[in-house]
Formats: sequence, structure tokens, C-alpha cells
Amino acid sequence: MSVHEALYPVESGEIRMNSVTIIVVDDEPQIRRVLKTTLSSRGYSVLEARNGDEALETIRKERPELALLDVNMPGLSGLDTCREIRDSSDMAIIMLTVRDSEKDKMLALDAGADDYVVKPFRTDELLARIRAVLRRTSSTESVPPYSSDDLEIDFERRSLLVQGRPVRLTPKEFELLRLLVASEGKPLEHRRLLQAVWGPDYGDETEYLRVFINRLREKIEPDPTQPTYILTDPWVGYRFEPAKSSALKQKKKAL
Repeated sequence: MSVHEALYPVESGEIRMNSVTIIVVDDEPQIRRVLKTTLSSRGYSVLEARNGDEALETIRKERPELALLDVNMPGLSGLDTCREIRDSSDMAIIMLTVRDSEKDKMLALDAGADDYVVKPFRTDELLARIRAVLRRTSSTESVPPYSSDDLEIDFERRSLLVQGRPVRLTPKEFELLRLLVASEGKPLEHRRLLQAVWGPDYGDETEYLRVFINRLREKIEPDPTQPTYILTDPWVGYRFEPAKSSALKQKKKAL
């Protein structure tokens, strides 16, 4: 058995993804080579970077859609690289690491990652995770713009203003917010939100939801520690509570 097969055994029936560029960031040449071969064979365009600084430079020039980012790298760590990417980009990020603790997973998600994969992993697992973070909702439901005194959301244009200032959301954050606003005033269960945003295999990943809800609150709430828009319904899920003064504005915009 080859090193490639031992580390990342190939499964049949994989759907190829075209016109998507992925950057593989890892200080191990063998890992980069294996991942490039695997991803290229599935139709992805693949870039490589040996460390965080090289990755940031390549991302600025090439603008890939997704980064596979090793956590443990010399120099700029994977977590710090992830934070740097998030400061200027909403690209998808999957962290790769040999660590499997809940704390490590939370650190990766808090740094801005969309997902977290533990080495060694099977090819089908990695490819499924890639599809999940690149996934866009298949829902055709149109959600009208939302407006309040300090919040302006245009879902069609994917724009968000908080107190008049533009705020960047990642695709997953925007989709989560869209689902909550579409069901304003009604609680949405954890499993429903997870499966709608990430996919059917993520129904039990409640820690993902907790992190992403916290990130949304930090971006849209006047006081994230005392949320007024995104509320928790204990043992159930989350709901979006529109500002009282904004309900009429939203209805007028929908007309």
C-alpha cells in the first residue's frame, strides 16, 4: 500500500468539483503532495503554501475559495493564520490537526474556521467536509431585507450594516442568520439549523452552532453578552427576535 493510500485511502463514487481553488497549507512536503494529488484528481485546482506567511501572500494574490490549514506549523501558527485570513476574507477554512480534544476544536472554530478535521483521515471524510463548507443552501425561499435602528440586512445582496457600518459575514454565518430571520420570533432547533447550514451529517455538532451563534452575536448585537436579536431558547435552539420598532419597516420593504 502506498503512503497516499495509507494516509488518505480513496473511496469510489466521489463527485468532482470544478472551478474551485483550494490552498493546502502545511509544513510537511509529503502531506502537501498527497493532498494535491487527491484534490486534483477530483477536479479541484490546488495551490500550496509551506507556512502561514506564505499562505497569506498566496491568498491575497490568488483568492482561493477554501484553505486546508495545518494547526501546528513553525512561525505563524495555523490558528494565527486563520485569524489573519478572517480579518480580510470570508473564504472557507478547514483546520487540519493531530489533536482531537474538545478544547482544540473550539480554539479552531473560535479562530474563524468553518470545520476541523483530525489527522489521519480518510479521503471520503475530507472530501465530505470540503463539500460541506463549500455548500450553499438549496432553498429557494426569498427572505426580505431586514431593517431596524441599528441593523440593515439585505439577503439578496448579502450585505450587512451594523449601526451604519458594513460588517463582513462568512457564508456560513450569513446562511445561519438568513434562516433565523426567515423564522423570526420562532425557535429553530439545533439539529435543524446544523443540517440546513452544514449538511445532514452535522446534526449532532452542537458545539459548531454555539461558536457560530456567538460569532454572529459579536458582529450584530449592541451588547453580545446581553443579546436582543439572537436569543437562546433553552433545550430547544435559537430564535431571531426583531426589534419592536423595525417590524413595520420590514413589512414595508417586502411590499
